[in-house]
Amino acid sequence: MIEKLIYASVVFAGFLAIMNPIASISIFLSLTDNESDEQVKKIAFQSILTAFLIVVIFALVGHYLLKFFGISFTALRITGGILVAIIGYEMLQSNQSSFNRISEKTSDEEESSVAITPLGIPLLAGPGVIITAMNFSAGGIINLIITILAFLLLCVITYFVFIFGKEIKTIVGANILRVMTKLMGIILTVIGTQMFIEGTYRAIIEFKSFVYL
Repeated sequence: MIEKLIYASVVFAGFLAIMNPIASISIFLSLTDNESDEQVKKIAFQSILTAFLIVVIFALVGHYLLKFFGISFTALRITGGILVAIIGYEMLQSNQSSFNRISEKTSDEEESSVAITPLGIPLLAGPGVIITAMNFSAGGIINLIITILAFLLLCVITYFVFIFGKEIKTIVGANILRVMTKLMGIILTVIGTQMFIEGTYRAIIEFKSFVYL
């Protein structure tokens, strides 16, 4: 039981670091600046629902997609670890990750609904979040349930962060937001490194088993 609670905390921390709702406040506010309070709530809900559904889908059927394309989970874990670590490193070097910068560019384009893109994709459910979900959900039904529930909790938190974004930004301040982004970057880099180590270790075991056949 304790091991599962520790695993759940690691999963939540991983999602929190890579999605980083606090750092996304400025982007959300800029996209909903001229909207009413009711419309802001609607956009926040739709964007989070979009992100949640995407993560659930990839957590459920992601491994089938890997099999379809002939990709091993070990390769995904190694590649995902590298990608997540790079995102964390970029967060340490700048105010925003590369995916947030992509979102800002997309926000200038005319979109039918900003809730789906760029907010839902790729701001909240970007490639890093999807790969992280696939990694954490592997290993059995318990891990899958923990992954989905952890992301659901983060989605609920993100909803209220978006709704009270103006108040949070005023109280916390831009400098504190940047510091929090740096801290999330450190956590994300460590998680990505751990994923890479585990994937490499698994690859070595699989290679030895193949050699001894």
